[in-house]
Amino acid sequence: MTNSKNLAETKAQPDQASAGTAVFSPALAPQEGVAAATELFREAFGGEPDGVWYAPGRVNIIGEHTDYNGGLALPIALPHRAHLALRRRKDRTIRLVSPQTRDSVDVLDLDAIGPKGSPGEVRHWNAYVAGVAWALERDGLGPLSGFDAALYSCVPLGGGLSSSAALECATAVALDEVCGLGLAGSAQEPDDAGRARLVASCVRAENEMAGAPTGGMDQSASMRCAAGHALLLDCRTGEAEQVPFDLAVDGLALLVIDTKAKHSLVDGQYASRRASCEKAAALLGVELLADLGVPDLEKALSRLAASGAEDAPVLVQRTRHVVTEIQRTRDLVDLLRDGRPLAGDKLRTAGALLDASHESLRVDYEVSCPELDVAVEAARAAGAHGARMTGGGFGGSAIALVDADAVDAVARAVVAAYAAQGFTAPAFLDALPSAPAGRLA
Repeated sequence: MTNSKNLAETKAQPDQASAGTAVFSPALAPQEGVAAATELFREAFGGEPDGVWYAPGRVNIIGEHTDYNGGLALPIALPHRAHLALRRRKDRTIRLVSPQTRDSVDVLDLDAIGPKGSPGEVRHWNAYVAGVAWALERDGLGPLSGFDAALYSCVPLGGGLSSSAALECATAVALDEVCGLGLAGSAQEPDDAGRARLVASCVRAENEMAGAPTGGMDQSASMRCAAGHALLLDCRTGEAEQVPFDLAVDGLALLVIDTKAKHSLVDGQYASRRASCEKAAALLGVELLADLGVPDLEKALSRLAASGAEDAPVLVQRTRHVVTEIQRTRDLVDLLRDGRPLAGDKLRTAGALLDASHESLRVDYEVSCPELDVAVEAARAAGAHGARMTGGGFGGSAIALVDADAVDAVARAVVAAYAAQGFTAPAFLDALPSAPAGRLA
């Protein structure tokens, strides 16, 4: 997502590398998010919004590039949120503003907008807001009225933490309420089936309006996670299970490392990986690569290698990652479900699963980059129990499973490693499993 101001980044401007300090990107407290979005709304449109809705970014614990392959993923919702102050209109006009566009409100016509590449194409961050309204109507949930909306987000941009999905889901729960769709419920008492339907419209907006061929994991996390839990998501069926994930009880923490290596899901690399997986599945005669299990893997890889396809070696790599990553996700969930403390051999196994995930993404899926690799290696060397890249890759963020009292030391080690490589200094987040999308005011 582009053009929405990120408060966290505006607060983290000291010379981090020269100071050798680790700067943490803060999440806005709920009342701060309401105040900031409401103030921007009043300034741009006059009067009061009907309310302020929010949706969180997400970080994925494990299960990467499995969503569009029908596999499993295990995300948590972050306390970092996109806040959207919105007021329903009586016509079909959409007016949008963010801190970076406050001097020039964007005006759109809900009857004229259309998918990427069409005459009604919507550009930049507007596609993630107007696109949700467009998708809801095409999914049989209209007609909707127009609206005025002001965005204020503290989800780091370009960090692979789903800033775009957060904006889509904030829009979806806002329109659900003001247009009387009755699907979402509240964050405290969510209607999971209704939220799954809203997720589908958000994914359609991202795929067709923004042109990013993502799966539904990001939007599902933002809409369906629960505080204190990770979300085990079956990306084929849409079924979800809340898995206890309270690391603090075991004296642990999940450190998110925003590498500052910007990534994009619309530059062709993501689509290329997805196309390879679809091609591999077709050659193997399965609908999705999730149809394969680890016992089937070697035979499947041999078939791909002997297929005669010009890109057979690449198809082997991509398939191996997807199948083994789904199994790693199952294995980690089994560890978390058993109710015993995450310590000793259990902790070592969890860390090894994270490490193996990163190696698979780096070698077989080829979506890592030097900044991600340095972050992972530095975190491990500083005592992290396990570390991996997270998100789509080609930049973005990494995560490290660390002792709670070692968070600062591990973060400083990553800063030092970045300085030694001449990289832009990273930023860090506390990944506390948080509440799903809802209304703040």
